[in-house]
Amino acid sequence: MGLIHWGITHIAPIFIVTSPVTSYADQIYAIHRTRSSAGFSLDIPLIMLLASILKVFYWLGAHFDTSLLLQSLIMILIQLLLLHVALTNRPGFHSNTSKSDSYLKPFAASDPSSDHHQPSSSRPFKFWQWRQRRQYWLFLLSFAATLLALQILLGGNERYTALLGYVGLMIEATLPIPQILANARRRSCKGFRPSVLVNWLVGDVFKLTFFFLKDSSEVPPAFKICGVFQACCDAYLGVQYFRYGSGGGGVREGILTPRGEEMRQLG
Repeated sequence: MGLIHWGITHIAPIFIVTSPVTSYADQIYAIHRTRSSAGFSLDIPLIMLLASILKVFYWLGAHFDTSLLLQSLIMILIQLLLLHVALTNRPGFHSNTSKSDSYLKPFAASDPSSDHHQPSSSRPFKFWQWRQRRQYWLFLLSFAATLLALQILLGGNERYTALLGYVGLMIEATLPIPQILANARRRSCKGFRPSVLVNWLVGDVFKLTFFFLKDSSEVPPAFKICGVFQACCDAYLGVQYFRYGSGGGGVREGILTPRGEEMRQLG
């Protein structure tokens, strides 16, 4: 028990704090090196930025473990960099297409005959499918400013603080769901490598061990509940892999790509 306690106290916080860098550094480098974000979904930085910003404001009221706060702050920086690199290297930006045309077509694929990088459907108000990069930054700034205003008005309310935590952590926990739905729709896990699944499951075990064995005053119930939910989603991905295998349907509508969506953070 002494060894387990030492690991939770010293090793787990290091893993948690550094997980955003280890999970997304390769993705950022890959996009920068290939000068193309083709196949990468902008929904990843959207989900992780919303969740991490909410968790930062949640900490102001809950004062949970400092390593979890540092993870959220580092995640925000990493995801902002990832979003910048992905938007800057949109397909066609460095080709014969003019800069202005590419700037107005952030989802256009490099190959005009291929549309699998296009969003499957138009969202209300073209949310997160905007043509101009500044709209992404304005939305994130407005989101953070709104939370700051609410924090000033309601920061002392325990129910509001708890709501921030559950909303932020549930947003983060929904990250595997698009892949689950895509696998079920195609009845295939083609494009989803087993090494990634193992990586996710190991990360879930590590997190849950930290959440449940750490002093309960430093890890609020929201982390535990949402952590269990996310672990169940990842476990169901494992069930799908054994059920469907990696063959069968094509990957045209796939959510994950070898150097794209597979890089979900473990924290």
